[in-house]
Amino acid sequence: MNYNLNQLSDTGEQKKSGFASLKKLFTLIGEERTNLIIAFSAIFLNAGLNLLGPYMIGRTIDLYIQTGNYKGLMVSAAILLCIYIIAFFVNYFQMRSMGSIGQRMLFSLRNAVFFKLQELPVDFFNQNKAGDLISRINNDTDKVNQFFSQSLMQFIGSLFTMTGAGIILLCINPELGLAALTPALIVWIFTKSTSAWVKGRNAASAKSTGGLSAEIQESLANFKVIIAFNRRDYFRKRFEEVNNDNYTKSVKAGIANNMFSPVYTLAANMGQLIVLGLGIYLISKGHFSVGLLISFIAYVTNFYNPLRQMASLWASFQVAMAGWDRISRLLSLESNLNLMEDQKCETTTSYLHFRNVSFKYPNGKEVLHKVSFDLERGKTYAFVGPTGGGKTTTASLIARLYDASRGTILLDNKDIRSYNPEERTRKIGFILQEPFLFTGTVRDNILYGNNEYKNYSNQQLTEAISLAGLETLLERFDQGLDTIVQTTGDGISIGQKQLIAFMRAVLRKPELLILDEATANIDTVTEQLLDSILKKLPESTTRVIIAHRLNTIENADEIFFVNTGKIIRAGSFEDAINLLLHGKNES
Repeated sequence: MNYNLNQLSDTGEQKKSGFASLKKLFTLIGEERTNLIIAFSAIFLNAGLNLLGPYMIGRTIDLYIQTGNYKGLMVSAAILLCIYIIAFFVNYFQMRSMGSIGQRMLFSLRNAVFFKLQELPVDFFNQNKAGDLISRINNDTDKVNQFFSQSLMQFIGSLFTMTGAGIILLCINPELGLAALTPALIVWIFTKSTSAWVKGRNAASAKSTGGLSAEIQESLANFKVIIAFNRRDYFRKRFEEVNNDNYTKSVKAGIANNMFSPVYTLAANMGQLIVLGLGIYLISKGHFSVGLLISFIAYVTNFYNPLRQMASLWASFQVAMAGWDRISRLLSLESNLNLMEDQKCETTTSYLHFRNVSFKYPNGKEVLHKVSFDLERGKTYAFVGPTGGGKTTTASLIARLYDASRGTILLDNKDIRSYNPEERTRKIGFILQEPFLFTGTVRDNILYGNNEYKNYSNQQLTEAISLAGLETLLERFDQGLDTIVQTTGDGISIGQKQLIAFMRAVLRKPELLILDEATANIDTVTEQLLDSILKKLPESTTRVIIAHRLNTIENADEIFFVNTGKIIRAGSFEDAINLLLHGKNES
């Protein structure tokens, strides 16, 4: 299944209109519906109060100023003052409400993105760079939030004010109103015809920002290697390339976003000139009053000022929608590791059964081709073969990090796809060659995903570790369970990381334990210690060992040779060595 987010950018999802995307965003934050209704009501009330002003001013000029009625003038002025004061407080309330809603939306949106990432399979992370995913969580969600909390209320308020002013203009004088609104029609055609282009420019800029973030993340993660090989020049060259690309696309997006403002300003000026010229002509003919003309000009201003404001807001909207498109593509993905219904399968005596299993990575060649083998409960199995032969892929299929392209995998006489993740991970333990640890303590990392011991005190946990025969491993850490662990690797060695991963897996008491090059970074003495601990595991525990060290597989009950898409029984230890040497020569 294709999980590459950048390759999905040209799908139908991208072609949805901005308002359809915005509707989808509102659906995601449905819990804020009541608060949004209140905030939008305040926006409409504020716009309505502001639209009363020009009418009151024109009425005051015609009825009180031209007739010298100063009492009526003072009353009208007082009414106008009350209207503007109420509008001020309503505007303050709507800004505060939308700001709060925006922050809660940002919190919910980032949670939704992060939880979606946790649902997706290993395939997804193999096809997408971590830096780009970080950019989607941080930058793209923030762009959406900025528009939502700051620009959206102005956008809707401007739209309502503009619509109200346009209706009033047509009601006062339809002919003059149509003449005043003609430039707006030209602006609408211009905006409609360029919106897709502007959105494309912003999408390219957002994608480039994600690429820049990915390059920085990857370079910093491998900085020790860069220093060791003295390839700072390569680092600088790669960064310069992506930085220049980001600069170029950001400039293009900025030009596209800023081109609306001068066009909208020109339309506003044209509208005011039309009204002023025709209005004076109508007054000379006795068809218009001075107060009505002033009101009309004020309503034209109320129509075109929001239109000018919407020019910058429209650019902000396009930036937010480009970010939302990147987020929504991620949120629309579903894991291809679906949970199947528990179906009755053939009964076998083996604990794990591969039957005609084939597998290929997305856009890659077939790694395994119709392989079949059985693993008995309580035995130790070794998988050997040349690098790239398919050993780790086989282990990943056993742990269901991937699903087979074809064929069936049975675990304890059930299709492995019918186990829910919690049940499957209780049965299967997996120790990787490069284990991932979290920032915290040794205790935090040992108990990760293990609810059985989460409420244990350090003393109780130490006793449990001793009962499992792991106390010697814990002694390798100066501060025991309270030893600080950092994801940067500072403070503890790679071998110590492996020991933590080993304790974490054994304490879960799995029925099947996979060790994928788990002793590659451990000295021979510690490896012998781990081997003695493995022998103390319950007799029912099935062990799968993937290793290059021959002494690691010497005591295995059975050895499988993995290469060129096939898995065959190696026979004796000597036969395995011959196959391994022959396979290396062929590869």
